[in-house]
Amino acid sequence: MLNDEVKQAIQGAYSSWLAARGLKPRTGQRAMIAHIANALSRDGQDEAGGSPICVVEAGTGTGKTIAYVVAAIPIAQALGRKLVISTATVALQEQLFYRDLPDLQRAGALDFSFALAKGRGRYVCPARLDTLVRSSSGDDAQIALVEEPLNLSPDAVQFYRALSAGWSDSSWAGDRDSWPEAIPDGRWALATTDHHQCSGRRCSYVSQCPFFTARAGLEAADCVVANHDLVLADIALGGGAVLPAPEDSIYIFDEAHHLPDKACAHWSFQTRIGLAREQLAEGSRLATSLLAEPRASETMRRRLAEAPGLCVEADALLCSVNAELLALLPQSPRADESALEFRLPHGRVPPAVAGLAAALHNTLARLAAAVTDAADDLSRTLEQGGASAQQRYAALGLFAARAQRLSGLWQAWAEPDPEGEAPRARWIRLAERRATEDLEVAVAPVLASSLLYDRVWSRVAGAVLTSATLTALGSFERILLRAGLPDDCLFATVPSPFDYAARACLAVPRLAADPSDPAAHTREVGRWLEEELNLAEASLVLFASRRQMREVYDRVSLSLRDCVLLQDHFGKQELLRLHRQRIDAGEGSVIFGLASFAEGIDLPGGYCMHVVIAKLPFAVPDDPVEAALAEWIESRGGNPFMEISVPDAALRLVQASGRLLRTEEDTGRITLLDRRVITKAYGRKILDSLPPFRREIG
Repeated sequence: MLNDEVKQAIQGAYSSWLAARGLKPRTGQRAMIAHIANALSRDGQDEAGGSPICVVEAGTGTGKTIAYVVAAIPIAQALGRKLVISTATVALQEQLFYRDLPDLQRAGALDFSFALAKGRGRYVCPARLDTLVRSSSGDDAQIALVEEPLNLSPDAVQFYRALSAGWSDSSWAGDRDSWPEAIPDGRWALATTDHHQCSGRRCSYVSQCPFFTARAGLEAADCVVANHDLVLADIALGGGAVLPAPEDSIYIFDEAHHLPDKACAHWSFQTRIGLAREQLAEGSRLATSLLAEPRASETMRRRLAEAPGLCVEADALLCSVNAELLALLPQSPRADESALEFRLPHGRVPPAVAGLAAALHNTLARLAAAVTDAADDLSRTLEQGGASAQQRYAALGLFAARAQRLSGLWQAWAEPDPEGEAPRARWIRLAERRATEDLEVAVAPVLASSLLYDRVWSRVAGAVLTSATLTALGSFERILLRAGLPDDCLFATVPSPFDYAARACLAVPRLAADPSDPAAHTREVGRWLEEELNLAEASLVLFASRRQMREVYDRVSLSLRDCVLLQDHFGKQELLRLHRQRIDAGEGSVIFGLASFAEGIDLPGGYCMHVVIAKLPFAVPDDPVEAALAEWIESRGGNPFMEISVPDAALRLVQASGRLLRTEEDTGRITLLDRRVITKAYGRKILDSLPPFRREIG
């Protein structure tokens, strides 16, 4: 139960924030505060003895950020816990840190401190940056990765010098997101590092390191603002490596519907056998080079001595497993495939392949251990060894990381899946790399339920999961299945304050074809857009497939095409900028976009007056992970279409329709060009799961 002191702190914080903003209480926001406070105040006192977990679906416009912060911070402080707020993206993370939390502080609503947490990969590595600048100046012709000369273009040289200058004069904080221009991935990759290549406190640059400076601020903060990827990475390292330990934390997962998919991706492995062989050859050359160095210690020589032989052994095993796997591929791809692909039925690995995979895992694990031990020995001399020692350490760290990753992949191919749990999806794919064919080998969990339960829910002091889309077809079953949540969670739904019926209309026009006939439906979509779309206003047209989007774009008239901003033609932020620029200039604008435009973009008011959804957003049927999940459900007597495909499509349709009304003053229209919501029983269930828009059914 909430004690009076905590209850008064929550009530006072909310009242202060409302007063500072000149607002009246929102019914949904107050309800959300109450749900979270009541759940978290249990502090493990429920009958099952588990951690308190609250799952709240809060409709658009609820103000969920203020609700969960106001409710959770007083409770976390009273319990002596850290509050870790995790968002789906770095952009949302920065919005919390730079806008929402400072607003609360300025309102005098709460007395708390907060810090921003990002992974190493978002920060520049001063050691690497120094090496890049000296290398480009001719002072050092070598770089860490595999002791090969680094040939930088003049533009790249100028870029790294600009980074160095900004870092040196403190005009730049050292994180990628605060640099005034977008940094290409390839350039940034050379300037940052990961935990395998970072020598930590032994690095001679540690006192200047922006990552360790930021990390030091986490320890004193009441609230840490992170993102799902960082939380999962920290959990994978055992928890408490960068963020506070789960046992000492209350987690809030905002946009929590992304968490299961991100967890599946985080614990997935894939490689291309040809590329892996090249990396082993590079690693062998590195080890041989270091063994020949007069400066190498006897301890490092001893630990690294077996590495070249293990590389040869792993290479031979890769050749053998490559031959076995190639025999599993079909003789020719289907007409709609660009490459040969084969998914192992029920994830079962043939005995011959499993045996080779087990041998590969053992060999690569020994290799990773040997290289890691050698890097540990080298780390003791970094301060005396200078930049060249830092480079050798980073090279060894990269080598060890690659070996560990490969070892993990083949372990997942060698080990059988636990009885009763969903099997992992395992597949191979023959694709082109550098104009030659290379076999891609992959494994991924089809559900993150066990991983999240074992590593998060069973350990954390408390948790809140929230999003505008946590239910599908009016049920929390989807998030329960995919996230592995305990049965004793508190579940609540908080409706949006928007008056959907008065503000927006959902239309399903009468068309001559539906998506069961793809070619005819594509023609119908193009025809409808030509005849019905108002080119003087802002429209967002969402497609479920790139192929249909391109075919419709190629089919429509030049007058319509001139108004269209096609996702394939621009980066996402640039496309949105051009769209807003057109509307601000009094022109019309039409965005043609895919799934990434159906969620997470904010186009309020006149920036989006019409959302057109070409068809129900069912997942691609031949995706290997989705196919493996469907196969498992069917093997248990279930109906994968009704249990997975329909709820997923319903959730995506809610997200897509949510692009229209972003504030309580917005108005507009949604058009769904898919009559299956009328003609099919499952379609009517999907239609009824949408917000209560005014309907026009043709």
